[in-house]
Amino acid sequence: MHKEFIDKIKQYGTERIISKAIRLFANFSDSNLIRLSYLLEKFIIQENQKEALKLIRELCVAKHPFIQLLKRVSKGLNPQCRDKIISNIIVKAFFTHQPKREEFKAREGFYPPSNIVISSTVRCNLHCESCWAAKYVHVPDLEMSLLQRIIKECLDLGINFITITGGEPFIRGDLLDLYEKYPDVFFHIYTNGTLIDEEVTIRLAEMGNVAPMISIEGDQEMTDARRGKGVYERIMRTMDLLREKGVGFGFSVMSTRNNVEMVTSDEFVDLMLKKGCFNGWYFQYIPIGLNPDISLMLTPEQRDFSRRRLYRLRNTKPIFLVDFWNDGPVVNGCMAGGRNYLHINPFGDVEPCVFAHFAVDNIRNKSLVEILKSPFFTAIREAIPYDGNTLRACMIVDRPHLLRKYVKEFNAYPTHEGAEGLITTLSKDVDEYANGVAQIYNKAWQEGDWISLFLEQKLFDKRLGKER
Repeated sequence: MHKEFIDKIKQYGTERIISKAIRLFANFSDSNLIRLSYLLEKFIIQENQKEALKLIRELCVAKHPFIQLLKRVSKGLNPQCRDKIISNIIVKAFFTHQPKREEFKAREGFYPPSNIVISSTVRCNLHCESCWAAKYVHVPDLEMSLLQRIIKECLDLGINFITITGGEPFIRGDLLDLYEKYPDVFFHIYTNGTLIDEEVTIRLAEMGNVAPMISIEGDQEMTDARRGKGVYERIMRTMDLLREKGVGFGFSVMSTRNNVEMVTSDEFVDLMLKKGCFNGWYFQYIPIGLNPDISLMLTPEQRDFSRRRLYRLRNTKPIFLVDFWNDGPVVNGCMAGGRNYLHINPFGDVEPCVFAHFAVDNIRNKSLVEILKSPFFTAIREAIPYDGNTLRACMIVDRPHLLRKYVKEFNAYPTHEGAEGLITTLSKDVDEYANGVAQIYNKAWQEGDWISLFLEQKLFDKRLGKER
């Protein structure tokens, strides 16, 4: 299989693939999108990727809003940003880097993650209530030489999608130089958006391989209440700057008991579309970080409400929305432990997930491959997808007994003061939440009511048919 893939790529030529793909996408039309899908299909050997390209063609025929989103990307981004999405995310990540991933799989028995998250600094110009990163004590930024080493190791494994978070990443001016140094990597940046001025926006537009995800809590009142007076207006201006320069960007929401109806409303998503967002990330509040508060967690009923609302929004609006907890079926379960991603915190500790602040290794002392092969990460990966119900994908809040088990069995240390509270003082509350979610999501899973809400309905039907 691996040799077959390499032979196909060599025969056609990587640059030729990229050039033709960019040309077809730049001259966007339904027919060109279909032609592009057939072009890419020539170089695919994995059946699930072929099915995904067939799905694109079906969505074209159905005039689905997702196709309108692709048109927005084609026409709304400047050429450099648009072309980097095609070359870095589509062609390189899914095709030309695949041989490295296949080699790793053949050698180690599992695929490397498709993404890693790096918290490059704890410094921030804001002090947001309940920030998940705020309990990391102030330490020096991760040094540039270490960041470059990590990126090199990622590229060696076929990973070229890297998420940068903090703290506030744009507080570090040298990170812009890092992004420029690695044009073949696509950098996905979680930011509060307040430090992206016109000068920074121009650099982002010129590089093309950076997409900021701007944090917002809902309306102006909700955002300023958590982030500080005037922050909402500042990030609205930032969105305008990015849109005007044709830079791809999106929004990031922390869903709580108080804002979930607002952030999943048509009005909110329509505003994000108007401002120019191409995607949006929804993360439900987890009681970690600064002043953990169980009362901010979504109720099980609210989580199900959010799930259904986001599925509806995806089927009616031209924006790519991701629900970090409810989209378990898309990735067939939890992504943690290097299965699809991992988190390197500001100390260099390598955590299985950005919300699971426990580690057994530090990137300064071991290579990425050594850490991926650790018993801690291996146990996490091999248990997935648990009992098969990937609506309950999370080992932190859906199956909390597993996180406690892994921490104890592998002697994982908390990576900041108070991190252990999630598995000690808060464990009773988290267990009650998990039981409530199970009552709703076990029924939803058994009855299959979740399948029809996904764009990928046919793929799920096929997957479940094979499992049965």
